[in-house]
Amino acid sequence: MVKEDETFPCDLIFLSSSRADGTCHVTTASLDGESSHKTHYAVQDTKGFHTEEDIDSLHATIECERPQPDLYKFVGRINVYSDLNDPVVRPLGSENLLLRGATLKNTEKIFGVAIYTGMETKMALNYQSKSQKRSAVEKSMNVFLIVYLCILISKALINTVMKCVWQSEPFRDEPWYNQKTEAERQRNLLLRAFTDFLAFMVLFNYIIPVSMYVTVEMQKFLGSYFITWDEEMFDEETGEGPLVNTSDLNEELGQVEYVFTDKTGTLTENNMEFKECCVEGHVYVPHAVCNGQVLPAAAAIDMIDASPGAGGREREELFFRAVCLCHTIQVKDDDEVDGPRKSPDSGKRCAYISSSPDEVALVEGIQRLGFTYLRLKDNYMELRNRDNDIERFELLEILSFDSVRRRMSVIVKSATGEIYLFCKGADSSIFPRVVEGKVDQIRSRVERNAAEGLRTLCVAYKRLIQEEYEGIYKLLQAAKVALHDRERKLAEAYEQIEKDLILLGATAVEDRLQEKAADTIEALQKAGIKVWVLTGDKMETAAAACYACKLFRRNTQLLEVTTKRLEEQSLHDVLCELSKTVLHCSASLTQDSFSGLSADMQDYGLIIDGAALSLIMKPREDGSSSNYRELFLDICRNCSAVLCCRMAPLQKAQIVKLIKFSKEHPITLAIGDGANDVSMILEAHVGIGIIGKEGRQAARNSDYAIPKFKHLKKMLLVHGHLYYIRISELVQFFFYKNVCFIFPQFLYQFFCGFSQQSLYDTAYLTLYNISFTSLPILLYSLMEQHVTMDTLKRDPALYRDIAKNALLRRRVFVYWTSLGVFDALVFFFGAYFMFENTTVTSNGQVSGNWTFGTLVFTVMVFTVTLKLALDTHYWTWINHFVIWGSLLFYVVFSLLWGGIIWPFLSYQRMYYVFIQMLSSGPAWLAIVLLVAVSLLPDVLKKVLCRQLWPSATERVQRSSSRRAPADAAPSPDRPLLMDPEPRPRRE
Repeated sequence: MVKEDETFPCDLIFLSSSRADGTCHVTTASLDGESSHKTHYAVQDTKGFHTEEDIDSLHATIECERPQPDLYKFVGRINVYSDLNDPVVRPLGSENLLLRGATLKNTEKIFGVAIYTGMETKMALNYQSKSQKRSAVEKSMNVFLIVYLCILISKALINTVMKCVWQSEPFRDEPWYNQKTEAERQRNLLLRAFTDFLAFMVLFNYIIPVSMYVTVEMQKFLGSYFITWDEEMFDEETGEGPLVNTSDLNEELGQVEYVFTDKTGTLTENNMEFKECCVEGHVYVPHAVCNGQVLPAAAAIDMIDASPGAGGREREELFFRAVCLCHTIQVKDDDEVDGPRKSPDSGKRCAYISSSPDEVALVEGIQRLGFTYLRLKDNYMELRNRDNDIERFELLEILSFDSVRRRMSVIVKSATGEIYLFCKGADSSIFPRVVEGKVDQIRSRVERNAAEGLRTLCVAYKRLIQEEYEGIYKLLQAAKVALHDRERKLAEAYEQIEKDLILLGATAVEDRLQEKAADTIEALQKAGIKVWVLTGDKMETAAAACYACKLFRRNTQLLEVTTKRLEEQSLHDVLCELSKTVLHCSASLTQDSFSGLSADMQDYGLIIDGAALSLIMKPREDGSSSNYRELFLDICRNCSAVLCCRMAPLQKAQIVKLIKFSKEHPITLAIGDGANDVSMILEAHVGIGIIGKEGRQAARNSDYAIPKFKHLKKMLLVHGHLYYIRISELVQFFFYKNVCFIFPQFLYQFFCGFSQQSLYDTAYLTLYNISFTSLPILLYSLMEQHVTMDTLKRDPALYRDIAKNALLRRRVFVYWTSLGVFDALVFFFGAYFMFENTTVTSNGQVSGNWTFGTLVFTVMVFTVTLKLALDTHYWTWINHFVIWGSLLFYVVFSLLWGGIIWPFLSYQRMYYVFIQMLSSGPAWLAIVLLVAVSLLPDVLKKVLCRQLWPSATERVQRSSSRRAPADAAPSPDRPLLMDPEPRPRRE
């Protein structure tokens, strides 16, 4: 027994409820993201069992299929035993199944029997385990670290071998003041080589930038606050701002190549409005505005020049009945209402229970046109027509909607004994089955509404005589109780029943998009990001939303891989045909290296449903891996957008995984608002939850959460772009400055007999990464803006400049490493040639090895710091403070370190060394010249590349530099800690 507002603990067959009609209402927001109430029906023969004692007396057996993850499919039957008679066999479908995770609403209690529990429930089968996520930058860092570890080992090996060669001649390494003992001379050669190797490893170990990992973590943690502090991403309506659940993926936001988005509640507001209906050539618009005046309800505006002929009024009445009766909607009893909505006919509070918000909007719109749907109780429905008369209908059969037929029907019996079949569905599904009605006029209206992005439905009917209905009943019962091929048998039965219809009219409902959803998708596509919509909605609904948000355009040629098409052709034939279509077009045109599309290429959009995807993902019968996946991926690569409809939560994750592990290994992002989106959010490289109406499951399981879909634009194109630029420079700069630091140490061994003598003082070795060069790069990685935020938002194409991990590729890494080697050669040999055979002090003394090492270190600190200054585009007072302050700190520290006798040190080898070096004119000249020569290649490279091969970003920088006035006011979306009047550096 489950009581109101409780969650079902397992998958249950619905036996009975506290309602006399044997129905209950549930919300499945935690399963499919939809917050609207859905009606479920108890088994006909058990719905009268209202107490525990009644249930205890029930004798029945249930047969059902094996557990499967499809939320919308269930096949089973129940055998109810009464005394010794033969059992009554009743079919069980998804309308009798209450899923684990759903919540009981507006029903006091229900009784059910568990069929799937634990990991066999549909909720558990759709669960996606959480995996460890690492950004592309972090992976590159680890690869670079391995390279530098190999360099470290190579240096130690080279020096070990060279030392062995050097010492191969007797007494070469034994000066008169350091002669070895006999025991040392007889020491094992391999043991000596091994200890020397370890000594060199210790000497050169500073080339491994251990402090880089600490700095990177600080940069990620502190940088994540720029998202949470962004006022433009705060939603006034909900009072919510963005959330950062992990800071490890900040830079991954700048590398996204695929965005997988849910539709309902993510792209749309899940708030729909009835627009119009077309009946017998007349268009009805509720509360229409004409010349500034609001027309009364039920005002009919004849927008098509046609007057109702014979029977026109009758068909209008039938149309309104059909719309109300075809939608599973019920006005709740007065004591069940949560909200204050008033029923216009009675003044009573009312609310609608429906399987989808568009049905609610549709029936409410029809109500404003004159019909009121009062209630559904004990299989009887009551309608109040425009003449205020109550009409009562008995519900005989429901021919449920499915994505293949794209229609549904009800068979009802009026109080006068007339039997009607009312059918509603997509225009492509209804028009081929009608034999009468104003087809051409209604078709033109439907096409016009579809072009405006409205969700349309067509309505038709036919009268049935008693004999026809009895034949239909037997046909349906035989199909419903079948355990094998039930869906096929039902489809065949529906096909026989739904034919020779009379067209009544069509309706149009607007599914409101979120504000700037279309603008956001357009910007993402300009940035080279492919957008896929993954939704559980039916194809027509999802396609209309894709047109409205500009994912599909009017010139987009839609390609379908749907169940309906697969009934006509085999999967292999369909995929081969589509592959030839898209690949033939792409082969004749120049493709963009990133997006795979050119401006002149035919715009293709692909639509696939969940059933077709299951066939693509299914292994072949011979046991080999399916080649359909690669064929499907080839088609998708050449489509500008992809729509996946009727998707189960697990299938959403499968789609993301399929793209994620394709041969290009693109970076994926998944965004959704409901619990049904959690699986794909966890599967994608970056998961983003919408803080919306469907609970907090998506936001809690995501890496980042935003209030609205429109905020995704700034998160990727601005924050993601800047995060990637900053951390890429941080990583490359750390490796560069450590090459500059240690390579002179390596060269020095060739001049000191490979004695493991250090070139630098211990204090310099310790403080180089900790104090002298750490703060400038940290602040750079937090605040740098190579172009303004406004420019990044205005020009999404700049996102392509950093695609595919552009700033951490092998070529760029080799450049930075080579630059570090070059600078190290300049530092070392520039100082060496200056010291060789030269007196460098005023009293004629020749400086020693510590002065030499201090000169090399001084040139190095100034070079790496000034290089960072050259790379800085966005100057604030804090940049000036840390860059010039770091250089000043080094000078002050060196003066104090070498100007005082430190009593706690056993050595005073640096006493007066720095001061003596600065007292030499040649040392000053060496510092200036060597710093200038070291920076020259980088300056030349920047100038030549910007002039000859400028990137899009560099062209924008150049044009912005020309336009920006010297006293430009600060942009409101610049980072914190900025100058009151920051002045951009001119390139």
